[in-house]
Formats: sequence, C-alpha cells, structure tokens
Amino acid sequence: MNRALPFAFFVALSAPAFGQTVDSQGATHLSENLSRYVGKQAVDKGVLKVSVEGDAYKIAFDLKTLAAMFPDQKLLKFDFAPYALLVKPRSDGSWDVSMDFSQSASFEFNGPEGLQSTQFSIKDGKGSGVYDPNLAAFTSGASSMAGMTMTSKDAKQHIDVSAGAATATIAGTKSANGGVDFTTSQKVSSFVEAINFDDAESGLKFPVTIKSPEVSLEATGKGVQTKPLLDLLAFAVANEDEATLKANQAQLKTLLRAALPLWERVDGSYGFKDLAVASPVGNFGAAQLSTAFGMDGIAQSGTVNYAIKASGLTIPTQVLPDWSVALLPTDIDLNFGGANIDLDTMAKKAIDAFDLNQNPPLSAEFGDTLTADFLAKTPKVVIGHSTVKNANMDVAVEGEMTFPDEKPEANLKVDIGGYDKIVETLQAAAKSDPDAAQYVPVALVVKGFAKTLPDGRLEWVVNTKADGSVTVNGVMVKPADPVADDSGATDDSSDDDGGDSGAQMGQPSQESK
Repeated sequence: MNRALPFAFFVALSAPAFGQTVDSQGATHLSENLSRYVGKQAVDKGVLKVSVEGDAYKIAFDLKTLAAMFPDQKLLKFDFAPYALLVKPRSDGSWDVSMDFSQSASFEFNGPEGLQSTQFSIKDGKGSGVYDPNLAAFTSGASSMAGMTMTSKDAKQHIDVSAGAATATIAGTKSANGGVDFTTSQKVSSFVEAINFDDAESGLKFPVTIKSPEVSLEATGKGVQTKPLLDLLAFAVANEDEATLKANQAQLKTLLRAALPLWERVDGSYGFKDLAVASPVGNFGAAQLSTAFGMDGIAQSGTVNYAIKASGLTIPTQVLPDWSVALLPTDIDLNFGGANIDLDTMAKKAIDAFDLNQNPPLSAEFGDTLTADFLAKTPKVVIGHSTVKNANMDVAVEGEMTFPDEKPEANLKVDIGGYDKIVETLQAAAKSDPDAAQYVPVALVVKGFAKTLPDGRLEWVVNTKADGSVTVNGVMVKPADPVADDSGATDDSSDDDGGDSGAQMGQPSQESK
C-alpha cells in the first residue's frame, strides 16, 4: 500500500465513465476500483475517501492518516492538510479532473544526521485536465501556482528554496505501436536556492546561493506502457504478502513480459536562464545552462544520451593564475552516452530465470553469464560531437569506446582551432611563471603529432586497441602490452620489428608535420 499510494489519484479513474450518474453507488464503485491499486486497507482506514460533491466525485487523500500507519515511528511531527481531486464523468468515457494543491505543511523526523525538519508551502496551486482510462493517461492537462517556499534543516545543513509563479502542461495520445505518447512542459519563475553547510565538528562553513529568473522543463515520451504498468501495480498491491507473492510468481513473470519495453523512447531537459551561483570561492554564472537526457526502452540495440550545454559562462578567477584566464571556456556543448545496449535479452532471460523461492532469486553464476552475454553484443560508450569554446580557441571531440574481451578499445578524434594562441599564451606566461613553463614543451610535442586541416585547424585521431597499443594520426606512441604465456613469462615479440615501434614513440611522422 505504501508504494502504491502516490499513484492513487490517477489510477482511481481506471474505469471508463460514459456519462454515468454521480451518486453514492458510483462513489462506492469508484472506491472499490481504487482499492485494487492502493489496497483495501487504505480505503477502510480513511487514507483515501470517495464522496459525492455536486455533479462530481471528491477523492480525498489524507497523508496524516497514512503517516500514523507507519510501523517505524521516527516521525516526530507530521502536519499535512489533505489533498483532494474532483472528478467528473464525461460522455466519452473519460474524466474531467481538477485539483487545488495549495498546501502549508511541515514534518520532523530522526534521520542519519539527527533531527531533520522540513516546512513548505504552495500558494494558489491549481490543476485540471482530462484523464482517459483507456490510455491510463491524461490526454490534456494544465497546472499553475503563484509561488512556493521550502525550508529544510538538519545538524549540518540549512536549505531555503523559493520560487515565483509557475505553469505546467501535459498532453497524451495513443501511440501507433501501443502505449501512450506524451509531451509535458513546465516553467518556474524567480527560482532561488540557498544552501548553508555548517559543520561544527570540522569547522567547515560553505554557503552557496543559486538563482535563476526562469527554470524550464521539457519532456516527451513515446510508447509508454501505462496500462501494463498499472497491472503490475495492482499485482503488487494484491501480493504484498511474501508467501502469496512466491505462489503467484508465474503471473508476475507474465505481467513483467507484457510491460516490456516499458517505453520506446523518453527524452527530457532542464534549462536555467541567467543562472547565478554565489559561493565563498567566487561567483559562477551562465546566460543559459541546460541538461538533457534521453533513453530508449528495453530494446535489443538501445541508446542512452546525455547532454550539457552552457553559453555565456563566467567562472571565478581569483584562485587561478592570471595566464589561465584566457584559456577558460565561455561556451560548452557536451554530448555523450551509449549505443548497442541490449537490455531486452537481459530482461527476458532474467524474468525467465528468477525464482523467488530461492535466495538469491538469481544465482551469481547466472549474473556472470548475463554480463558476459551483454558485453558480447559490443555495447559502446559514445562521445557525440562536443565542443568547448572561448573567444580565442575552440576544442571539438568525438569518438567511441567498446570492450572486446572486457578490454577497452577506443577511437577518438580531437580537433582544435586557435591552438597557436594556446601555445603563445603558455610561452608568454612561462617567462614569469614556472608552473606555466612546464606545460610549454608538452604543448609543442602534442602539436608535433597533429594533422593540419584545410581550414587551419589541428586534428588528432587517437586509436587505442584492446592489446594496449596507442596510435595518434597513424603514429605508434605506445606498443602493444607484452603477452604472458602459460608459464607466466612475457612475450616481447611486439618489438621484434627491429625496434621501429620504440623508435617511433614520441616522433611524429613527416606527413604529420
């Protein structure tokens, strides 16, 4: 029941409405339908109540009653006003849903750092939408609030968060391949978070304040398996007892298979406008900062992607040597992730193999086999085209890495515009700064291995093999690792070419020059 309750409001509407008459009989039916997903105990004890209110049903969720049911009474204080939905049946079988989520709440509990307390408030929070039980999703929805505040304290840390007006929207449609496609968007104004770390034992004090006039969230999903996931939720509620769960594990396996691939694709991003971070070491900032994440579902050749982008970066320079300021980036665009990720085979084999009557349900040997099978599909770590720039230079990187025989093999391409400016900066600084001087010969050697592109940029193509060898633009800079024979002796035949490989180390080819 504890796991299911956060979903209570939405799964309560899993039965189509079809313009039904709103009456006490309908409220009873709705309560029975709801208990399938949250447990009959939640309804019987008043954690959730369904009543008639005019031409709609009111579904009330009492968090204080829920907290009182917890066996572990580490909660010392829990003050939460009930939440409630108003749901009204529509003639097409969907439901009109509205909610006032304004709140003023607080709680205290004994945590790992001693007494911890939190207070928060949401001002004028309202939401409405249309929920389709056939999709188990909102086909449309919108919410807003006038502002919110939150304060959290423990023995070492004090956090204050506030935000101004916020809006959010969501829309869902039936996916062509089954499941639900959705989009959601959210914007929050005047975001401020002040974190004050103060450890009396160590004497460390570190206050940080983060501000942004606008924070945004964008997310999309394709083929999200909402109904099979609800079936899994209902199964979990009906089989919370360990003995019952073990007895019905065949049904659990069927439901797990039906929920695959969970979704076809989900993508999301957070954005911060005019971000400012004040700290004891100085002020950081960015005109725009965003982070993005995307992931395929449980697929045979899935991908996962991450991205971090920032423009107009400012970094405190008081703790840096003067010469390094000219090398600091002002714009970054980093893209990385994975490809050829076979989670489908792993998931299906694990579902078929697990046995809840054994401890552990999956043997260690099975886990080793599953890992070996996963690596045999040659999953890749991918660095998408990524750049780091400032007014004088820009660095671009892209490549990938695989793990044949569990050893890394990588291909990486780096190209730089303005490399001569980097060298000039180091050479000028070396006249007065010994730290800068030690980087000059390294920068010159690295340049010696570069290939000059038609536009004047310098390029390095770096290849590392599973045998340990490394080449840069075709020049061997590290030979293969010695191979140990069965007796434990090493075979140095990698150098049997008369020492050419060793002679080439550190010596760029004439073509590269």
